[in-house]
Amino acid sequence: GAITANIEKARELVAAGGDWDRRNRLKVYEAVHAMMLRDFKRASTLLLDTKATFTSYEMFEYARFIHYVVVFAALELPRVEFKAKILDSPEVHSVIAKIPLARRYMVSLYECRYDEFFVALADLSDDLAADRFVAAHTQFYCREMRIRAYTQVLESYRSVSLDSLATAFGVSAAFVEAELARFIASGRLNCKIDLVAGVVETTRPEPRNALYQQAIRQGDALLNRVQKLARVINL
Repeated sequence: GAITANIEKARELVAAGGDWDRRNRLKVYEAVHAMMLRDFKRASTLLLDTKATFTSYEMFEYARFIHYVVVFAALELPRVEFKAKILDSPEVHSVIAKIPLARRYMVSLYECRYDEFFVALADLSDDLAADRFVAAHTQFYCREMRIRAYTQVLESYRSVSLDSLATAFGVSAAFVEAELARFIASGRLNCKIDLVAGVVETTRPEPRNALYQQAIRQGDALLNRVQKLARVINL
């Protein structure tokens, strides 16, 4: 597409002699492009690389930039890195008062206050649905974050009751059961539900299965790019 071509041209120009400011601006443009392509891992990496050097105010204000930093780091960073690079970040602290949704979101996730996190995620869903760069991927992002939250809490237990999970997330046991069943069936959660006992039991993933799930996620990302390319060609 035109965006990809222009970014490639910009890369060539920067490589040929672009200054520090232009290199950093290009990283932000590439991050936005990655967001639009649902390549959230690359987007997060680029956003984190530029949080101390951001000057791309023609794209969005710094507070909105940090909002994106928090949103995608929450999905992509391991828990320890999330604390170091987001919760303890001076750049995040400098504007977090201006973005209360991002603050509620990151703190509730890290502090395992899952009922508050689910409320923040619902609010974030509305925010992303109105975002010009990420709107098309809102449902995907929110699903992945629910999986991340469930994974985070289940890692702490060998067995936990459905009622306890429902209380922790501020939803009904029926809702938790339905969500977990769907994610288990698709191979995204390593656990099983014992409806007779009313408990969820965690299971250790086999290395082969983990590789299979990684291939599925990579295939999903590739299919998404191919579909976008097909639409451009059809135009």
